[in-house]
Amino acid sequence: FPGLADVSISQDIPVEGEITVPVGSHSPDEDYSTLDEPVKDTIMRDLKAVGKKFVHVMYPRKSSALLRDWDLWGPLVLCVFLALMLQGGSADSKDDGGPQFAEVFVIIWFGAVVITLNSKLLGGTISFFQSLCVLGYCVMPLTVAMLVCRLVLLAGAGTVSFIIRLIVVGAMFGWSTLASTAFLADSQPPNRKALVVYPIFLFYFVISWMILTFTPQ
Repeated sequence: FPGLADVSISQDIPVEGEITVPVGSHSPDEDYSTLDEPVKDTIMRDLKAVGKKFVHVMYPRKSSALLRDWDLWGPLVLCVFLALMLQGGSADSKDDGGPQFAEVFVIIWFGAVVITLNSKLLGGTISFFQSLCVLGYCVMPLTVAMLVCRLVLLAGAGTVSFIIRLIVVGAMFGWSTLASTAFLADSQPPNRKALVVYPIFLFYFVISWMILTFTPQ
């Protein structure tokens, strides 16, 4: 610039001030890593996370708690427990119940995968594993129903026993369906929610029917 050629700066002007580089506050948490914690603390933290998800299923409400930190440990435990309870082979039977265990295990996981794929194809906004997490954790009421039915069957398999099991399984079926839709409904387009809820209804209905018609050998 030609106008700046005549501008002179006096050498006597003192330069005051302090030049500093802003540095963010350093917290001790930045140096913390899960690799440094004891195995016991890691296991307890994961168990608490699974327990919180079970609480959200028992008290279903429209929340993203199950979707925020998804895991498949809870669904795996519920699936294995339910499959073990549904196998009909006894100790003195030639059939050890292995195929029945595999059948229940495959039905639950294959059904959850099909429902998840259906949700994604219809424009769902949640991830594949988030949907599996919700569907798996919402099997918990039906697992409780299976446990109650096994206890009722110990007293006999008459008409009264069937009515009690029907009431328990029906209530837990509704609980599982409402809990899963409470978490998954908001992730679907408004005009396609029925197409997503219907397969979920069938999924839990099949599991409920298996529980209701179960009779130990």
